[in-house]
Amino acid sequence: MSRLFTENLRIAYGDHEIVKDLNMFIPDGKITAIIGPNGCGKSTVLKTVARIIQAKSGSVYLDGKQISKESTKGIAQKMAILPQSPDAPEGLTVAELVSYGRFPYQKGMGRLSEKDRKVIDWALNVTGTSAFKDREVDALSGGQRQRVWIAMALAQETEIILLDEPTTYLDLCHQLEVLELLKELNQLENRTIVMVIHDLNHAARFADHLIAMREGTIKKNGSAKEVMTRKVLREVFNIDAEVGLDPRTKKPICLTYDLIETNALAQEQIS
Repeated sequence: MSRLFTENLRIAYGDHEIVKDLNMFIPDGKITAIIGPNGCGKSTVLKTVARIIQAKSGSVYLDGKQISKESTKGIAQKMAILPQSPDAPEGLTVAELVSYGRFPYQKGMGRLSEKDRKVIDWALNVTGTSAFKDREVDALSGGQRQRVWIAMALAQETEIILLDEPTTYLDLCHQLEVLELLKELNQLENRTIVMVIHDLNHAARFADHLIAMREGTIKKNGSAKEVMTRKVLREVFNIDAEVGLDPRTKKPICLTYDLIETNALAQEQIS
């Protein structure tokens, strides 16, 4: 079952078509990772699903309704998005940033209610950011900042969270920290998580459902076992990969890879 899906979605920047007739479904209560080479349309699709970008044609559906026809606050109460490398206004504290997640529920003068404050405290606590709630966001490390942004998304109290490359610019430790947090939120809170991610091994390890894109179309979707194969990686990334089994997670892992020579690939396609 899928509350969130697209139907014949076409997205373009001017006359340049990025995504072509995309039919994509997001499994409920699961972690979905969208993978693919740079420029294939991953982030563009995510922004269109979040209604940041308007589609050329086709539709995005949430709970059986076209999101283009729904109110902004109504959508924001169901779906949160964390863009790539977000910036906070200078001097903003952690608690203030997280409080922005309550905007879809505020009325009148926009003052925080008692419930708002409880939700904010919960979001800070579950992301491990309570200890520095009074510090300025700019003073935090990359991993801490990313957890604060996730706290803001959680304060929005949505069942669906979209994240565009949540581990970009983070070191290995902080990458795992963020991904483990998302996994915990999915398992304990039953949140539907959708993330664009570059690291194939992270995608296979943490996602229940993978969507592999190339040139604006879906080449393969399914479990890590179905998508992380030598054939699919060859078609999507133009690499000759050796795929094995992670001894700790028992998930597929890309052990090593080489570029496929362009001429050799062209010859293969001809033959």
